[in-house]
Amino acid sequence: MATGFDADHTDPPPSSAKKTGFLKTCFNGVNALSGIGLLSIPYALSQGGWLSLLVFLAVAVICCYTGLLLQRCMDASPLVRTYPDIGALAFGRKGRLAVATFMYLELYLVAVDFLILEGDNLHKLFPAAGLRVGALRIGGKQGFVLAATLAVLPTTWFSNLSVLAYVSAGGALASVVLIAAVMWVAVFDGVGFHERGRLIHWAGMPSAMSLYSFCFSGHAVFPMIYTGMKCRKKFPMVLFICFTVSTLSYGFMGVIGYLMYGDALKSQVTLNLPYGKVSSKIAIYTTLVNPLTKYALVMTPIAEALEAVLGVCKNRLLCVLVRTALVAGTAVVALAVPFFADVVALTGALLSCTATMLLPCLCYLRVRAKVRPSEKMYRPETAACAAIIVVAAAIVGLGTYSSVKQIVRKL
Repeated sequence: MATGFDADHTDPPPSSAKKTGFLKTCFNGVNALSGIGLLSIPYALSQGGWLSLLVFLAVAVICCYTGLLLQRCMDASPLVRTYPDIGALAFGRKGRLAVATFMYLELYLVAVDFLILEGDNLHKLFPAAGLRVGALRIGGKQGFVLAATLAVLPTTWFSNLSVLAYVSAGGALASVVLIAAVMWVAVFDGVGFHERGRLIHWAGMPSAMSLYSFCFSGHAVFPMIYTGMKCRKKFPMVLFICFTVSTLSYGFMGVIGYLMYGDALKSQVTLNLPYGKVSSKIAIYTTLVNPLTKYALVMTPIAEALEAVLGVCKNRLLCVLVRTALVAGTAVVALAVPFFADVVALTGALLSCTATMLLPCLCYLRVRAKVRPSEKMYRPETAACAAIIVVAAAIVGLGTYSSVKQIVRKL
């Protein structure tokens, strides 16, 4: 097989008892895709205007296609089980390092976003809350971030995807309830759909593209989900179902949110909802549930990689300590940079877009050339990968510059 692949980094495949069936895999996939992006998608639409929905649909199609490219790379070698393994198969040790760096940074910042989200929404529910420890006074948002950290910590101690699937089912249900609650606010609580919005807003397009990329950033988790399936042949159907469900839910939430609040939208649509309404409280409480159901899913690949490097995979106590330290680290970052929209945009532009568009295409082209050098690639397939690489490079450049500029301005 191709050179440059390091088998020492590959663990034994999971036993059949731990593998997930079709339905559980779909729950894990939808849960990986449909998350806090539901809250930021209306804001993204307000940044780019109505025509940016075309960009949104294009990003969804591209990310579904690149998910299939990852599967093809994994099928090229029985030793490939993780996203970094794909990088190693394609480009050797440097490829492993590059993929791992982008993948784990992306997942880590997503976990940070979860905690910022918790702090923002709990502060909206309890604006006067605060905590005093001796002479130290902790503000409402900071206190809520710490409380959320303690709440998600136990969920990270599970590594079995079959167990996490039940948590994921709760996350999928929470997304449905959130959309229904926002819809209720519009129809029955007097907000209505009175905003027309803008056709296009060029200045905000980099932010919109970055946020759209963030919405479909499940690729770092896809290899873990794929290797955990009982029937891997059904993975393309799982991808199709997950992306269809996620695209419809994101699109619906974006449209109704933009019609409700227009250019007045905040980074999270729940922060726009009228204070004191039962439907608003349901939406916010549901929002608070989502990170609890998804945090462990995005942290598991980071934890497993770190445990393998430290050689503590078989020591349950040390694994718990490693995962606890990782969770504590996300809390520190969330407290230091509490700007939800800007952190999400930076994650989407620099990391998500790279991990979901650039790297899958580059790795697939390289793996195909190395594993099957005698076979010519179809020209449309090569052209599609090249076009995606160009689009992704543009989003990375423009989106990263825009989001970093906003963060520096607010610090």
